[in-house]
Amino acid sequence: MPTYLRALPSMMLALVLAAGCQSVTGQTAGELVDDATITSSVKTKLTAERPRNIAAIGVDTENGVVVLTGQVETLAQRQRAEQIAQSTSGFKRVVNPLQIQGQPAASPPPATTPR
Repeated sequence: MPTYLRALPSMMLALVLAAGCQSVTGQTAGELVDDATITSSVKTKLTAERPRNIAAIGVDTENGVVVLTGQVETLAQRQRAEQIAQSTSGFKRVVNPLQIQGQPAASPPPATTPR
């Protein structure tokens, strides 16, 4: 079982215990749980799609905005990672500055349009 799946119950329990409190980011416990759920779902889908590349793609979610980071081998993989994130329930938009290996870093693309 992947490490992040084993850590998920502990993270969820900690967030439930903090219910009603606001974190230092200004999010409520419910918002943090929603963001953690979105992040976990995207990572799970990415693992199912491309297990060998998951370590190269970071996923972070804040207030429903999913940010993908890291490197992929091809433009098609970059586009597929964005499609996977967009297929996840609860996201508001996806920011995809994934770099393609062997290509110079470019300025990040604009975020996709909100749903």
